[in-house]
Amino acid sequence: MRRRSSARSRNSSQTKTDPPIAAVILAAGEGTRMRSRRAKVLHEVGGRALVEHVVGAAIDSGAAPVIVVVGAQAAEVERRLREFEDRRRSGAEPSLLVFVRQTERRGTADAVSRARGALRRFDGDVLILSGDVPALPAAALRALIRRHRHTEAALSVLTAEPADASGYGRIVRGADRRIRAIVEHGDATAELRRIREINSGTYCARWTDLRAALSKIRPDNAQGEYYLTDAVRVLLAKGEHVEGMLHGEPAELLGINSREQLASMHRLMNQRHLERLMQQGVTLLDPATTWVHTGVRVGQDTILHPQVTLEGRTRIGRDCVVRSGCRLTDVVVGHRVELLEHTVASEARVGDDSKVGPFAHLRPGTTIGPTCKIGNFVETKKAVFGRGSKASHLSYLGDAVIGRNVNVGAGTITCNYDGEKKHQTTLADGVFIGSDTQLVAPVKVGRRAYVAAGSTVTKDVPPKALAVARSRQTNVEGWVERREQKRGRD
Repeated sequence: MRRRSSARSRNSSQTKTDPPIAAVILAAGEGTRMRSRRAKVLHEVGGRALVEHVVGAAIDSGAAPVIVVVGAQAAEVERRLREFEDRRRSGAEPSLLVFVRQTERRGTADAVSRARGALRRFDGDVLILSGDVPALPAAALRALIRRHRHTEAALSVLTAEPADASGYGRIVRGADRRIRAIVEHGDATAELRRIREINSGTYCARWTDLRAALSKIRPDNAQGEYYLTDAVRVLLAKGEHVEGMLHGEPAELLGINSREQLASMHRLMNQRHLERLMQQGVTLLDPATTWVHTGVRVGQDTILHPQVTLEGRTRIGRDCVVRSGCRLTDVVVGHRVELLEHTVASEARVGDDSKVGPFAHLRPGTTIGPTCKIGNFVETKKAVFGRGSKASHLSYLGDAVIGRNVNVGAGTITCNYDGEKKHQTTLADGVFIGSDTQLVAPVKVGRRAYVAAGSTVTKDVPPKALAVARSRQTNVEGWVERREQKRGRD
């Protein structure tokens, strides 16, 4: 009798009477055709590594555990996936990831065999997924699981009919439309290569049947590898049923084997995410030039102008305007915010009803409060602005705590670095900083104090005081006339 599912309760496709579902993700390959020093599954689309998309889909389909077969750059793949899972789950949820090594790449069947130890006591169904197929949604995996169980198949395979089937294994069906074999492209005859239906490399199988079939596979093929597709032959020979489910979106099943395919996948996943945003009430003036990572969220009635790039885990609220050339990475933006042209920000926060830019640079640790204004060519770093404060022109504000309703004049600099350590500048509520001021940290300017334009402030300024820290002006009468006379003599 099969055990009950241990998949997460949030997945409504699993019921208490369903057998458990696990996943094995093949992510050991180097990807030599990528011409890269980086393992193929670590290349990114939509702001995530290829294998992160696959792991996310497996978890969302209800799989537990999720076993990742690693090889090339195994430690880095494991690290990235641990961080990815940590971002997705709450602290109380146990990890679903298990990593196993395939040190010598001997084919897909050998890779799946590496998971035997992790599935020693498992009695249920197993998804077999490729780590370089990032666009396959969890909904498709759930549909495959349902079809697999409904037909009581020993193994089910997700198939497609792409316009170009080159490089893919072909699905060979009999007159009754049942699957008779899966033949790899390299081993297929010219006649078989005319078959349009291809093997996506995505399977669902009864683990007990698949485990037995794996032990009977031999490397009797042109590549000398252990093909997982040979499990079909073994299972059919035993009289088991092998099911094929045609997927209507072939592009979602495509693996990444080259930079050209990576670029195509970028476009596909970006387009898919932009369509979701528009369906949720976001206005895109030019989707063709707008790039938004899959982890980004944008609120209703926000307008994205052409050539906007939103990366990482950026969050933008309602009724915002993001104008052309803006690039935000891991930024949280409140409601009714306007980001003017070519604002660049990373790991920063912008409060409700504020305006930033054009050509502003918000570096990590910046927090802009509500109703603030950060103007053109202002750079901030670890700067906190209280409600209603302004820095409208040509300033650098680093390691600064700025209170409410502070006005920072053009050309102001917080001199925060002494060559060894960073120091903080504090401007209390209501402070007015005149243009071309240097604030040499550590320094504090008290509540409602003024600093005269052109000052270099090295000492704390008391509340409601005026600080003047500049040399006395001297006018030399007749200096120009004497200079011109001297030039004439020369």
